[in-house]
Amino acid sequence: MLPQFDGLLLVNKPSAMTSHDVVDHVRRRFNQKKVGHCGTLDPMATGLLMLVLGKATKVQDLLMSEDKEYAGTLKFGESTDSQDADGKTIETRPVPAFLKEQIEDVFDLFKGDFYQIPPMVSAVKKDGVPLYKLARQGKVVEREPRFVHVYNYILERIELPLVQFRIQCGKGFYVRTYAHEIGEKLGCGAHLLQLCRTKSGNFSLDQAVSWEELSQGQDDSLLQRKVLSLPDISRIRRA
Repeated sequence: MLPQFDGLLLVNKPSAMTSHDVVDHVRRRFNQKKVGHCGTLDPMATGLLMLVLGKATKVQDLLMSEDKEYAGTLKFGESTDSQDADGKTIETRPVPAFLKEQIEDVFDLFKGDFYQIPPMVSAVKKDGVPLYKLARQGKVVEREPRFVHVYNYILERIELPLVQFRIQCGKGFYVRTYAHEIGEKLGCGAHLLQLCRTKSGNFSLDQAVSWEELSQGQDDSLLQRKVLSLPDISRIRRA
């Protein structure tokens, strides 16, 4: 019988899996009774997923409040119903030969504090019902704008219609909505093509366990080697 662990496990989530899929796998694979995650990653997204085990679930909200860093790619000219590549294309528009300065000017509009309306395909609840369930029924409801913050962004590569970028933002931020709104401001539409979470607070992707190691290995000592203890969590957060 495997012991119950108290601590934090950093996982590199692959695409096409939900955050709950990863939680459920760790719970069953290592016979852990209490496992949760600190911030949902959409199925199409990859990267850092933080799992709390045992007594560490008590600091779940604290860890979820950390600032995040993402690397993403948006595609101009196509808008989707989910604002990302998993959705259905609802509109296509021509993409002008934008200059880098024109794109930067629009990115600059979404820097600092501003309000963001959560997408319909999200876990935000309306009258106790997750929005994504309403979206599956073909319903569109009014959503309360959320106050969000972008600390900084970097345009890493522009090869129209694609733009690769990095962004540092606060909690509760939807990068796919960010991509969608940038496309609307430029008048050609856009959706999020790829996304990878690279950091959450002082925890980074290069510390994470790969999905291959987590799912294919038969090494029952993996949690013993990879789970960060409660003192470790506190030390890294304050570093």
